[in-house]
Amino acid sequence: MPFVVVKRDGRHEAFDSDKVRDGLIRALADSVPSEEIAVAVGRIETDLRVGQGAVTSDDIGRMVLEYLRTIDEAAYLRFASVHKEFRDASDFEREAAALERAD
Repeated sequence: MPFVVVKRDGRHEAFDSDKVRDGLIRALADSVPSEEIAVAVGRIETDLRVGQGAVTSDDIGRMVLEYLRTIDEAAYLRFASVHKEFRDASDFEREAAALERAD
């Protein structure tokens, strides 16, 4: 059964695992086999379903970032630049520094 995602602008839409998969594919730039991406999408969707009610697009983005952080730092930064709406190089530098501190 589909669940509801609350977008940043307040709109509600049904969860679409294809959007998660597409975001991972774009961020990873073919560096991870499609089977591994499918497993990641399934885990993210399962984790989201555990919660009650609607989830936010930010919740989904944070889960994708957590996955990417563990497998490919460059992909993490690519996805973070869109999800966190980076405006300039200092945003990349700040995120890269935070990523390095987390390791």
